[in-house]
Amino acid sequence: MRPLIRPAVLGVVVLGGMLGVALRAALTPWPGDLASVVLATLAINVAGSGLLGIVVGWLGDRRPLTRAFLGTGVLGGFTTYSAFAVHTVAVGSAVTLDGYEPWMLWALLLVACSLAGGAAAAAAGLWIGDRLSGARPGDVAEPTT
Repeated sequence: MRPLIRPAVLGVVVLGGMLGVALRAALTPWPGDLASVVLATLAINVAGSGLLGIVVGWLGDRRPLTRAFLGTGVLGGFTTYSAFAVHTVAVGSAVTLDGYEPWMLWALLLVACSLAGGAAAAAAGLWIGDRLSGARPGDVAEPTT
C-alpha cells in the first residue's frame, strides 16, 4: 500500500511549518496588549493569504516540494487558523479592572476584516503569482500521460 504522503513532502512541510510558526510567534505580541494582538493577527492573516496566493499562482502544479514547503509548511504555520480563533476569542472576552470594554466589537471586526482582507489578498496574490509564472490568461496546461 502506498503511503498517503511521501516522506520527502512530509519532511519539507514539517520544516516549513516550524519556520512559519516561529515567525508568527515572533510577530504576535503578548496577550496583555489586546489592541496589538488584533492588529498583528489581522496583518498576519492578510499578508499570509496574499503570500499563499502568490506561491500557488506562481508554482501551480510545478515544483511540488517547493510548494509544500512554502505553502503548506511556512505559510500554513504562519497563518494557522487555531491561533486566529484563540486570539479572536481572547479579544472578545477581554475584561479590564474598570469592567467590560467593547472588545466583542473588536473581535467581530477582526473576523470580518480577516476574512474579507484575506480573500482580497489571496485573489491579488494569485493574480501576481500567475504573472510571475509567465502563464498568460486562458492558458491551459498540457495534459500529462
